[in-house]
Amino acid sequence: MNEGQETNSRNTTAGRADSFEQGSSLRFPVQAKDDITTLAHYYRGEMARMMSWRDRLDRTTNWAIGAVTAMLSITLATVSAHHSVLIFAMVLVFVLLQIESRRYRFFHLFRTRVRLLERNYYSAFFDPEQQTLSRDWAAELAETLRHPKFTIGRRQAMARRLTRNYCWIFLVLLGAWLLKTTTAVLQPRTGDVEFVHSGAEFLHNAAIGYIPGPVVLGGVLIFYGWLLYVMIRHRTVEGELTFGDAHV
Repeated sequence: MNEGQETNSRNTTAGRADSFEQGSSLRFPVQAKDDITTLAHYYRGEMARMMSWRDRLDRTTNWAIGAVTAMLSITLATVSAHHSVLIFAMVLVFVLLQIESRRYRFFHLFRTRVRLLERNYYSAFFDPEQQTLSRDWAAELAETLRHPKFTIGRRQAMARRLTRNYCWIFLVLLGAWLLKTTTAVLQPRTGDVEFVHSGAEFLHNAAIGYIPGPVVLGGVLIFYGWLLYVMIRHRTVEGELTFGDAHV
């Protein structure tokens, strides 16, 4: 830290002391070492909150993988199991995706605060020759503490979780559903051939109760088309995601 930075630090701490309200039981740091201690404890606290939400992301993904594994073993292990179980699995995984997207928004908020400190304070500490990327990073951090707001949209969060994990889970479910509905030996009425030979037979197999096969197939295509649209539409990298490529 050069002489100018030390002077600014002293002026900042003095300003805090001057702005201290009379009669308050809280005290602001009045020395440079107090600032460092405050930053260290704050960084540790934000890191703990970030890791807590990161752990919750893993839990939701594990739930989705466990549910899919169980339903695949049920539907593909016996011909009496209906393919609607796989449709239900798609719905269940989508619900878990929504839950994980919300958790990701909290994770991204705390990660943004941590990265503000790392990128603008700790990086300058280890390499003083390099200028900070944002001169107003402290004010930006203070604003997120006064008025916490999500730093990523709901659809963008869902697109990121789809791209990272859930697209593969949905593809496995789609492949299993196609295998179940196009393979005769996996249907309750076993045929002489392994795979269906006509679209009419496939649509007949795709029916669920009174819901005809074309409606079921159309619903599956629309659902997967919408997931693909979300991934493509919200693939734009913004905010904290523009720094580096080590992102969850």
